[in-house]
Amino acid sequence: MNEDLLKRVDEIQAISAVPKILETVAAMTALRFVCIAHVTDEAWIACAVLDKLGFGLAPGGQLDVKTTLCEEVRDSARAVIIDCVRDSERYREHHTPRIYGFQSYFSIPIFRTDGSYFGTLCGLDPEPARLSDSTTASTMHLFAELVSKQLDADVKLVAARADLSIERETAELREQFIAVLGHDLRTPLGSILLGTELLALKHPDPESRPVVERIRRSATRMAALVDDVVDFTRGRMGTGIPMRLRDAALDGTLEQVVDEMRGLYPGRAIEAQITPGLRLRCDPERLAQLLSNLLKNALVHGSADAPVQVVAATIGGEFVLSVANGGRELPQTVIDSLFKPYWRAASRSGSEGLGLGLYIVDQIARAHNGTIEVSSQGGTTVFLFRLVGASLPAASATTRPAHADG
Repeated sequence: MNEDLLKRVDEIQAISAVPKILETVAAMTALRFVCIAHVTDEAWIACAVLDKLGFGLAPGGQLDVKTTLCEEVRDSARAVIIDCVRDSERYREHHTPRIYGFQSYFSIPIFRTDGSYFGTLCGLDPEPARLSDSTTASTMHLFAELVSKQLDADVKLVAARADLSIERETAELREQFIAVLGHDLRTPLGSILLGTELLALKHPDPESRPVVERIRRSATRMAALVDDVVDFTRGRMGTGIPMRLRDAALDGTLEQVVDEMRGLYPGRAIEAQITPGLRLRCDPERLAQLLSNLLKNALVHGSADAPVQVVAATIGGEFVLSVANGGRELPQTVIDSLFKPYWRAASRSGSEGLGLGLYIVDQIARAHNGTIEVSSQGGTTVFLFRLVGASLPAASATTRPAHADG
């Protein structure tokens, strides 16, 4: 048996409802042999069989298609139903009933949903049976149509699973490639940054200084993008963003981030209220990254006429870090998409990053067992990071996050 015929047998065998269909047809018609067969120009092959006659056919068994009435069904695309061969002018002298010794017989065509012919739902018995009444005939046609639809549904499901498996493998390879590429880019970028520092120290030429500074800023930006990509792939590949949790002073780290952003955006106002002596158990470098990404988002998308406000404080047993900016209110559909990887607002230009900044903010918040919330109303958008139950100093600050809800 060739591979294509075996595949057709497997397709029918994979339909869990087929045995019950054959049992129901046998009980309804009183026929003791019922099967589903795949029929081609050259072959008749049993795909599923209910045999109470000892006919001798099992799934995979073949008959000479020229000796069957299924060939006629295939050519005419119409059912053949015989209550009693002896009473049939058309079939009483036909070679097929003589070869297989039946008196009652039916063969209902099975078509795929695209119209192509698959085979038949058929049955036979040495004794006559009432098969041609409208209820029995229509029910058998209904079962043939059910097999047809289930056949194509299962084929589509197998194809969809195969496509999904391929997509998963492709996604994993892509993310592994990005991770390796990001890792390998760090070394040359480090060399570029070191080179700019040396140039600035050894060749303090006022004319070349802007060029050196531009190279340094570009390399710093590239390094930040590489870090975002590496963090993204770690999160997506299941290892998670690495954390170094420890009891740490946080106020100086966060103030440094604010100062760096003021230097990168000299034309923008950033107002910061960071509680002096702020300490908690966290990864301070990651929280600095979280604040940096939130500030960058606020400065890029917020109104240039309104200051960006930063608040970092402890309130009771909760640490809060908020970044608020003025501008258009965000619809809920946009808020729901903000933390998706590679997502960009319609207003974003292609040069403003990879769309990973807020995704990484969310991952850092989760890694701390904290939450990140967004509210946008009254012309102000607020990103609020909450960390409940952290190890906090005994004296809690009373400063409240700017524009933050509750």
